[in-house]
Formats: sequence, C-alpha cells, structure tokens
Amino acid sequence: MKQLASRARRRRIGVTAALGVVSIVCGLPMYAADGSNQAPPAASDKDEMQELKRQVAEQQKQIEELRLLLLSQQKELEKTGKDSAASGAQPEASAASAPEAATPAAPASKTGGEVASLTPILPPVPVAAAPKATAVVPPPDPQKPGEQASTEAPLQLKIGSASITPVGFMDITNTWRSTNAGTSLQTNFGSFPYNNVAAGRLTEDKWSAENSRIGLRVDARVGGANVLGYFESDFVGGSPSNNTQVSSNSMLLRIRQYYVDVRHGFWEVLAGQAWSMLLPNRRGMSPLPADLFYTQVVDVNYTNGLYWGRIPGIRFIGHPNKKVAFGIALENSDQYLGGSGGGGVPTLPAALATAYTSQVDVANGSVNDRTLPNVHPDIIAKFTVDPTPRFHFEVAGVESTVKVFNPNTQVYFTKAGGGGAFSVHAEVIKGLRLVTNNFWSDGEGRYLFGEAPNFIIRADGSPSLLHSGSTVSGFEATMGKFAPYVYYGGIYIGRDTALDANKTSYIGYGYPGSPNSQNRSIQEITAGWTHTIWRDGRYGALQEMVQYAYFFRNPWFVAPNAPKGAHESAVWFNLRYVLPGSAPTVEY
Repeated sequence: MKQLASRARRRRIGVTAALGVVSIVCGLPMYAADGSNQAPPAASDKDEMQELKRQVAEQQKQIEELRLLLLSQQKELEKTGKDSAASGAQPEASAASAPEAATPAAPASKTGGEVASLTPILPPVPVAAAPKATAVVPPPDPQKPGEQASTEAPLQLKIGSASITPVGFMDITNTWRSTNAGTSLQTNFGSFPYNNVAAGRLTEDKWSAENSRIGLRVDARVGGANVLGYFESDFVGGSPSNNTQVSSNSMLLRIRQYYVDVRHGFWEVLAGQAWSMLLPNRRGMSPLPADLFYTQVVDVNYTNGLYWGRIPGIRFIGHPNKKVAFGIALENSDQYLGGSGGGGVPTLPAALATAYTSQVDVANGSVNDRTLPNVHPDIIAKFTVDPTPRFHFEVAGVESTVKVFNPNTQVYFTKAGGGGAFSVHAEVIKGLRLVTNNFWSDGEGRYLFGEAPNFIIRADGSPSLLHSGSTVSGFEATMGKFAPYVYYGGIYIGRDTALDANKTSYIGYGYPGSPNSQNRSIQEITAGWTHTIWRDGRYGALQEMVQYAYFFRNPWFVAPNAPKGAHESAVWFNLRYVLPGSAPTVEY
C-alpha cells in the first residue's frame, strides 16, 4: 500500500511539472536556436499567425490530455485513501503538501480498527473513519463481584476448579397460638389440645431464632462429571433438656442435609442424607431446595398432609432427556408404630408391650429408630415429566417391610407395605400456579410426618398394616415482590382394631374407648405471603413473611360429654436475612 501511494505521489509531481512546462511555453516569446532574440527571417505575418495558432492548438490538446491524466490519478488516490482507511494502515503524507507540514497527524489508537491519520490528502476528499472494533470480552468471573455487582455474590469462593457457595439465612420468628400446644415455632399437627383441659384455654406467644440456617454447597467438574456436595443445618434439633430458655436460649445445631450428588451424562447418583425422593418436586428430580415442594409457609414443620422426610440413603436417577427423569432410591427404614410429632400410638397387646418396645419405633421417631432391626431400606421409585417450564407431573411409589419376633411363641412375622403418590404443578396463568400433591398408603404413615402409624400389633404379635392418606393442594402466586399462597392440607387415618388375648379388651387404633389422641382426620387451612423488601447480589436479601393457619382434628372415639374435636389458630411473623450466595449454573 505504501508503494502504491509513493507511485501515485511521483505521478502527481510529474503531472505538475508538465503543466508548469506548458505554462512557460505558452507564456514566453519564441527564441532562436542559437539563443539570440532575433525574429525568424523571410516569413509573412499571415503564415506566422497560422503557425502560432497551430502550436497553441497543439498545446491545448496536450493540456487536455494532461488534465484527464490528472483526473485519473486523483481517482486512484481517492481509492488508495479509502483502502487505507478500511485496513487501518497509515497512508504516507506528501512531503510537498503544505497543510500536512503545518498540521501534525493524529496519533494512532492502540485499539485496532481506527483510521490512523486524519490528515487530508490532495485533492482534499473527506474520509470516514471506520468504527472501532469490538473487543471480545470474556464473561465476568463470578468470583469478581465488582464486574457484576447486581447479580453476582461476593461470598462464592473458588479453590482449584471447585466453587464453594455458603447457603443459609438468619431468621427471627414470632409465633402466636390460640392454645398452649407445648411446642416452639413448629406445629405438632396431631396433638394440639382439646378445650376441656387447661392447655386448650391458654394462648402462647414466643420468639425464636432456631430456624436460622447455615450450610454450604461445593460444585466441581471431575472427570467429565458434575459433582455437587451439599451441607445444611439449623438449630431446631437436640434434646429439650439441653435447650434451656431461662437465661440462655441454648438451641443445638443439627444436620438437615449432608450428601454428594454426581451426574455424568444419562446417570445421576446421590448418597447421604437428603430430602426423601418421595417428597414432591417442583421441577425434574433435583434434590436442591429450589426444585422441591415443601410449601412456602413459615411453620418449620411445613404443612399438614405433606409426605416427606430427610433420610439417609442412596438413589440412582436416569435422564433420557431434559423433560423426563426416573429413579430408584434406597432410604433408611423405620418400623414406625406412632407417636412422632404428636401422632397417636396404637394400643399394644398387654403380653407384648415390653417385648416389642425394642423392636418397633414407639412414641419416639428420633431415638429408637437408630437401633431398630429393620429388614431392608425403604424402596422408592419415581417418574417425572416436565413438558414445559410451566408444567410438572410426577408419580412415585414406596415399599417397606416390617419384621418382628414374638418371644413368647418363638415366631417371626413379616409384612410388606406400600404407598403411591402423584403430583401436578401447573402455571394456569402467568404468575399463578396450581399445586396438588396426593398420597395413599397401606402401612406408610411414617411419611405423613408420623401422624399415622404404619401398623398395629395383634394379640399373636403379628403386624397389621394401617391405611392412611393425605393431600396438600392450593395456589401459589408471584406478584412483583410479593409471593402469596393458599393451601389446604388434610390427613385421613384408617381404623384397625383387634381383641387382646383375653378376648375382652380392644387393642389397635380407633377402637371403641380408644384415647382421643388416635385421630381419624387432621386438617389445616393456611394462607400467607413472602415479601422481599430488597434484594442485591452483593448483600443478599431481606424478607418478611406472614402466615395464618387454622387447624382442626377429630378422634375416632369421643367419650360422653367430651369435645368432638380440637381447634387451633396460629399466626407467624418472620423476618429473614438471606445470604447472597449464588451457586454456578450447571448445564447437563
């Protein structure tokens, strides 16, 4: 390009010199060959004028040819300037150009794609500068919060190829109840008192921070597989005797979830303590809280009728595509006879009340199950379909087996039970979701928060499975910063009775004369909202939550002059600060 410009400059100089010569020839008188100033001899005036006209005409012809040549050179120079501007090269300036000598060229930019010099070229032709080239900028590193302050969180750490994200929130909750249920911020759905006792005539109001949660998740890519490690804890657990509330509210830390999940292509494997695979999902079969359905309520025991658990186990999940998933899980079993969460306990045969205490989980769902002689883990299967982001459908099933031994007769008894569930979550209109989750079982009341026993024990020591079922249905909405909800939750527990060995006393569940703790139905209607006051990727979020719930339960047997049911209202107000942790998005 520089050679082309130099050649054009030489041509321009040659044309200029030729024009000068012609001008001199046209403007000066004719001289003799010997250099004298004498007129040519023997020539007439007429002939002389004709000769002079011929010479002028010839000179004009030469001038026209030179003008056309100059115009051609001008067009070539214009083309040269445009090519130079488009390529970002700097055309050489003419040494004979006065404007160039007086006006220095603009400095070249360090970014490519600009015209290096704005100095005009003769003849002056405006040259448009090319637009600046757009540099290829890599996406912001999520570990650099300054680059994306509004969405990325500064609490995500990175060690090698692993991302570590703290998860959790700080809660302060006020709970008011119309009865003295004898619990903290959580509700024992099966045991709120009747109004014929003192607890049923007293109200309670208390503050608690025990639902505050802390944990972390680790995301890494190992050998082509996505690896997720998840830990989550709160302060709701522990022995009540250690949770003094006189001068110091000493709540104990407990494990909620602690597992590792590995996914590689079609298959996914999870091992550890997590939400049971039986718990309904909102999307797919992911174990992460955002993809699970345990309602949006403040109550830490969630909603009456929810079938769930957080249980150690292992699961295997297949992903044929992004819309379909299926899996099977082996989760820790529990030979559950009742009593957890205020649930009723069947009456045992008199001769076996002591012998069976060490074989079945009686009146305690958190201690004896650690030493129980379970036959095998519960087997759970699940199938989910998400045809669109606005629709989720799933079916699930569970099987468990109870085995006991009668030391009086030296006989073993084994009984297998099972249950099934189906859920539909559909966004019927934008921002409004319909949810319905339904469960029915023969011997799986343990998954209804322990409100229903799995079985009773007959006089000969054999187990008899108890029917139970539940639903949690309602609506959820998203309205700007508000997320209101309305749910109905109901549990039905079947009756299963027998005669004791004396043939006169009833045993089992729901028999005539049974205690009013043996519930036939437990129901809840609840409504509330979550209001996000502010949210920032750098600092987290501040939310306020309000929930109202009305509970009522009815026993199988009502004694004369006794209440036919128990009723309770409860109101929760919760203020929550959520950590700004933001886990990386994983594409499978």
